[in-house]
Amino acid sequence: VQLQASGGGSVQAGGSLRLSCTASGRILNEYAMGWFRQAPGKERELVAAISRTGRNVRYVDSVKGRFTISKSKITVYLEMNNLKPEDTAVYYCAADQVGNNGYIPRNAAEFDSWGPGTLVTVSS
Repeated sequence: VQLQASGGGSVQAGGSLRLSCTASGRILNEYAMGWFRQAPGKERELVAAISRTGRNVRYVDSVKGRFTISKSKITVYLEMNNLKPEDTAVYYCAADQVGNNGYIPRNAAEFDSWGPGTLVTVSS
């Protein structure tokens, strides 16, 4: 599946952004989805993931209570609130075609398709 992310930008600390990732040619009900980020000099980390049905989600501890992942038929969203300078990174969406409705992938190796990144910059 081809993915295209959008919604990145520059905000001040405490601000909000919503990232969107849209699939072309496929609907997402066969896919678990994830949002990753990579800051300069750091490894890519899985920020949030959602099962194919959307009923199960997982977040990295640093964003719990601030970020929300959700998905529709062809789009997955990452709502980011109370942004902090340490959230600055390139954000990537990814898809994993899974057979289990409730399964949430745990690492980058499990994801089959990746979109190009979108830059989020949070200034203090």
